[in-house]
Amino acid sequence: MRAMRDQSSSDWPFMKMHGLGNDFVVVDTRVSDVSVTEALVRALADRHRGVGFDQLAVISDGADLTITFYNADGSQSAACGNATRCIAAREMGQSGKTTLDITITGRGALSAVQQPDGTTAVNMGLPVLDWQSIPLAQDVDIEALPIDGAPVATGMGNPHCTFFVADVEAIDLAARGPTIEHHPLFPERTNVQFAQVIGPDHIRMRVWERGTGITLASGSSSCATAVAAARLGLTGRKVRIDLDGGTLHIDWRDDGVWMAGPTAHVFDGVLTRAFLDNL
Repeated sequence: MRAMRDQSSSDWPFMKMHGLGNDFVVVDTRVSDVSVTEALVRALADRHRGVGFDQLAVISDGADLTITFYNADGSQSAACGNATRCIAAREMGQSGKTTLDITITGRGALSAVQQPDGTTAVNMGLPVLDWQSIPLAQDVDIEALPIDGAPVATGMGNPHCTFFVADVEAIDLAARGPTIEHHPLFPERTNVQFAQVIGPDHIRMRVWERGTGITLASGSSSCATAVAAARLGLTGRKVRIDLDGGTLHIDWRDDGVWMAGPTAHVFDGVLTRAFLDNL
């Protein structure tokens, strides 16, 4: 049974988690009366005046649990694979379950499995491979977009734009990322990946996330990159992806794109009433 929040307290509890340095603040509305606003999200995301995160995850009731994600700029995200794995790992650890059914707001039903090696795997669902649903602004070849570098478009809840390059370390991600994120071909903006194929089952990738910027890792981006590489015949459907923060293992199966890797629950804290009143 979950511990209930002390209703006499004006503070709001939260958790800090990360997957490969891709970090999150997690708020559980099942045990606290948090009201999430854009102002709250942006204030929390400030690494100097708030807590700091790449994404905010808000847990609510539904299936085993329901999760809604927000980017650091306050916009909503339909997928965050690393946060999903972190939350699933904690939930299964507390409940003793080894599988979990999760509903992601804007994405739908996903499943998580605790693996024998202690890592957590999440089925991120089937990739979206039609231009209208990704979405793109017009009907184009999604495996060679009319953008310099002929990137690949993939939907994994979020839209993704993947460039395959000879040397990912040579890419000025801070300069290229925001330009592609806001490219007019992506009406809802896009996550941006630069990937270097090391071998038939091995990719090195760096990522710019829409609404956040450069992150050490991204689960949905890793899934999108693995799917894009397989579609182009650059790799098989099961790959290791090395990111700036560590390694994820992606397996594109008939039932969806599975992602596995380590998780970390760093600390628990509270948001004070003084902080909330000054938003």
